[in-house]
Amino acid sequence: MNNDFRVGPWLVRPSLNTISQNGTSNRLEPKMMGVLVCLAEHTGEVVPKEKLLQTVWPETFVSDDVLKRSISELRHVFGDDAHESRIIETIPKRGYRLLVNVTPGNGQVPGHLATPQAIQTELRKARPSIRKWKIALFAIGIVVPICGLLLAFNIGRSRERVFGSGGPPLIRSLAVLPLQNLSGVPSQEYFADGMTEELINELSRLSGLKVISRTSITRYKNTDKSLPQIAHELNVDAIVEGSVLRSGDRVRITAQLHAASDASLWADAYDRNLQDVLGLQSTVARTIADQIRLEITPTERARLQAPRPINPAALEAYLQGEYHARRFGTGSGPEERYKAAQYFQQAIRSDPNFARAYVALADTYITNVAPSSQEAPVVKDALEKALAADSDLSDAHLHMARFKEYHEWDFAGAEREFRTAIELDRNNAQAHDFYGDYLDNMGRRQEGAREEQLAQELDPGNDHLIDGFFMQGEYERALEMARYDVKMHPNDGGCHWGLYRACLRTGSFHEAIQELEHVVALYGYPDLARPLARADATSGHRGALRLWAEDLIRLQGKGTPASPAMIAEVYAYLGDHKRAFEWLEKGFKERDGFLVGLKSPVWHPLRSDPQFQDLVRRVGLPH
Repeated sequence: MNNDFRVGPWLVRPSLNTISQNGTSNRLEPKMMGVLVCLAEHTGEVVPKEKLLQTVWPETFVSDDVLKRSISELRHVFGDDAHESRIIETIPKRGYRLLVNVTPGNGQVPGHLATPQAIQTELRKARPSIRKWKIALFAIGIVVPICGLLLAFNIGRSRERVFGSGGPPLIRSLAVLPLQNLSGVPSQEYFADGMTEELINELSRLSGLKVISRTSITRYKNTDKSLPQIAHELNVDAIVEGSVLRSGDRVRITAQLHAASDASLWADAYDRNLQDVLGLQSTVARTIADQIRLEITPTERARLQAPRPINPAALEAYLQGEYHARRFGTGSGPEERYKAAQYFQQAIRSDPNFARAYVALADTYITNVAPSSQEAPVVKDALEKALAADSDLSDAHLHMARFKEYHEWDFAGAEREFRTAIELDRNNAQAHDFYGDYLDNMGRRQEGAREEQLAQELDPGNDHLIDGFFMQGEYERALEMARYDVKMHPNDGGCHWGLYRACLRTGSFHEAIQELEHVVALYGYPDLARPLARADATSGHRGALRLWAEDLIRLQGKGTPASPAMIAEVYAYLGDHKRAFEWLEKGFKERDGFLVGLKSPVWHPLRSDPQFQDLVRRVGLPH
């Protein structure tokens, strides 16, 4: 089996780690090829898992999950279905079996399958679904000649319908699925996630290509859904999938490009040192752009061809920081933010020109929308250093825009930064979302709705419309979206916060307090949830909200998004205008970022008061 051989119609070349059919070639990881070779050497037989592991990973301890992923990758290449296997069959609690006949590359049949009777004997061991497959083959034998005639004579323009204009499928949108961690070590998941995000970042900066946001593809990690189904759900023309294997300072990344139909368009594997790994992502992005014949600007090509090397220690710390930052608000408390900030600072010490690390550090201080007065100088310094290191980094401009809007109340400067962020990366869903929020806050609701819709198209797995509905007073629509959002992201505190606000405004009071309980628990304060439930039971939702206002007062300055304006909003709802104005004035003195939302209808109870109108003027919002 060291030489070329055929598995049905596929030519397998172990020396090159490739599988090809009809001129289309797919490259495999060496270990995956080892699994296929072992199965091919025993075609028709059940090969125990232990034998596969010992043969392919000798003297190395790996879990069954590594073998499962290898089998899954092979099935992808063969277009096989684990539930209706016709190529590789899973024998529960035993192992795997190759169901099709194997021949050497020269077309001669191996000795143990030298006769048709032997082949039939082996294939009869397969599942009953193989008999169905034979019937399908018989039907295909009738249908294919008819289809061939239709295509040959181009009846009903059938050639164009099937093959388009004769070239490759037009691809102007794609999604990058989470890269698989092939190390077999769960603690390396953060690295695979980081490599996925970097590849998305590189592709998203190509102006002629629509790229789905990372936050919408995380739900497809280890999914059983087919690629066509995923492409349909995300509304894209193509899917990129692959794997990451890290060993010390060496990284191997494989990537495959599939059309929405699941046709394989391109595949390759790359080995690099850790310091060149970001350059590797640029190489993959450039190759994909070339494969789909995407027109890219000279500036974009120059950037892809000259990526900046990175200090391995800085990259390691940065990816660890990203891991902890994502955990905040999903059942973990503020300590996750502190851990993230420490890792980002460590990354900056290792590489003082690492722009992304500065942006990530600033984000940990911003928490929700604005830093405290004590943290503001740190945030601004980090963002200025990020822009000095890389003035073309979209996220650096985006966070500077948010800082100008929510802390400095420099609304004209904020809009310039928002526009720059979007010009640099039109696929930046967060930039469109935040710009939409800005436009809503400025009273430009129609423009804001357009930006929020763009964000929704780029990141369909997450909500980008609820805030806009709130600003328009469309609480029922906000409620519908919020319930769906919580269903999709049950462990995200931010989603439960949106549902709490929508329930409160639509009269679903008991549900609102239940959602508030989820919020405080997911942000790391489960002890606050039980008193809220008791207050709701004894004093109704208004009693629970008074307790919530007191909790917010205690949580201020403890690494939470609690702010004076949030407290004022609760008191305004309860009709306690005196306390609401006390907290609004405190928020003004502290430059509370939530005050930029004073045009929201949640402030209607106070809007006619001259004190409120004066506050709007002092913040600098349009009248």
